[in-house]
Amino acid sequence: MSTPEADEQPTAPSTRPDARSGNTFTGDVWVNFKRWNLKAVRNPFVLVVSLVQPIIFLVLFTEVFGNVAGGAVNQGLPRISYETYLVPAIAIQVALAAAITSGVGLVNDIENGMFEKVLVTPMNRTAVFVGKTAAEVFRIAVQIAIILGLGVLLGAEIVTGVVGVVGIVAVGVLFSLWFVAFSNALAILTRDQESTIIGANLLQFPLLFLSSAFLPLAALPDWIQTFARLNPVTYGVDAARSLMIDQDVMTVIDISWFGGTLDGVVPGVAVLIGLDFLLGGIAVYLLSRASSSDVK
Repeated sequence: MSTPEADEQPTAPSTRPDARSGNTFTGDVWVNFKRWNLKAVRNPFVLVVSLVQPIIFLVLFTEVFGNVAGGAVNQGLPRISYETYLVPAIAIQVALAAAITSGVGLVNDIENGMFEKVLVTPMNRTAVFVGKTAAEVFRIAVQIAIILGLGVLLGAEIVTGVVGVVGIVAVGVLFSLWFVAFSNALAILTRDQESTIIGANLLQFPLLFLSSAFLPLAALPDWIQTFARLNPVTYGVDAARSLMIDQDVMTVIDISWFGGTLDGVVPGVAVLIGLDFLLGGIAVYLLSRASSSDVK
């Protein structure tokens, strides 16, 4: 015979059909941020490779081509050393090279079954992508800071000081976001590590050399100038270079709203933000459409 007290006992929360997992968007972002940073620490080889190549470019270009390229630079920017001119370009190259590894990491997850496990969890899929991207952006910021420090040791001058350093890192991070999204979208579409690496690397060097990264646009052939005006690297490099030398060096978009360095920074930043939203939206859409059956 039941007692009134027993009849009034509430049903255990775990048995209710409407019980929620308790996950929050912020919590899911944090979990993925920590996971991808731990994964990077356990496999530092990828981080080293993405940093070594730009360092080689920085040293070789300044030592081998410095005198020749420096003459072309000084025609438009008197008294600016080639080291100072080149460092912002190498900072953008670091962002580009590091962003490529983002898709490779996702393919590794797909191949070892981890991505499938994430898909069947109650995690918000946008939060999964945001957390992963945040971890990669953190590492890219550190790598750009290392390049700036090395550039100063080689003779480059950051005219704007600490503010310029922070600004260049911010531009590099902003630049990296669209290519991180592209790399991840490529990983989801191909689900193959080799295809992702080839596809991303296939774009890296044409983007770098068909831009204002290593020489002023005026010193380049007309057809390269035309391509450079559509090239995201040009906007990222010119914005970072404007902060480096405290001058407006944006040659693609001519504005005079601010009357100084910001005239070279704002147009580049605006273009990069637009690219980030476009490619980021595509990556999130592909991730949200993915199912566990897609990656088996």
